[in-house]
Amino acid sequence: MPKIALVDDDRNILTSVSMALEAEGYAVATYTDGASGLDGLTADQPDLAILDIKMPRMDGMELLRRLRQKTDLPVIFLTSKDEEIDELFGLKMGADDFIKKPFSQRLLVERVKSILRRAQPREGGGQTVANDISGPKSLIERGALVMDDERHTCTWMGKHVTLTVTEFLILQALAMRPGVVKSRNALMDAAYDDQVYVDDRTIDSHIKRLRKKFKVADKNFDMIDTLYGVGYRFKEQ
Repeated sequence: MPKIALVDDDRNILTSVSMALEAEGYAVATYTDGASGLDGLTADQPDLAILDIKMPRMDGMELLRRLRQKTDLPVIFLTSKDEEIDELFGLKMGADDFIKKPFSQRLLVERVKSILRRAQPREGGGQTVANDISGPKSLIERGALVMDDERHTCTWMGKHVTLTVTEFLILQALAMRPGVVKSRNALMDAAYDDQVYVDDRTIDSHIKRLRKKFKVADKNFDMIDTLYGVGYRFKEQ
């Protein structure tokens, strides 16, 4: 039974969303502010977290920042704000999705299902190792890059790089065919289910965050090319 953590200072939302998720078979843990949410998520990590942005004691952005220091847990933000800067900032910090209030309970449940599906290893659906045909079928090796689909792990030059579900799927789509340009639409298809709409800026934000994470492991990392007006590609080696 997947466990969902819900952090929001609106008790009506806590009650209604919990009921909707529990009706779908999920276990739900609720917290009324960011500080208690951080304690709870650290002590008992769920499969996915739904965070409100504007909360007392600690807002959702700060909660996500602290979580990302320890985990790549999938995160959906709930926000009543209309400002694009909040969404872009959240994506750069590693949020997987945004839902604006007021929202449909059905929409939220579908987004939760979508992200959990993406987070699950695909049995028998992995790709053969490019330079070791006898290797595990879930493993992708591209020079210094090694990605294990089943374990959701990624290393560069032997150093672990922690990726969110969305970042992992985008990088996987690029690394599958080095040198081949992937349009933003193709990367959207690889990382999101059909019922989830995202725009170009969302993909751009994920790419920027991928580059930033790999530069921590290797300051000279430059394997993801931008072809302006076309898309992105993973360099051939």
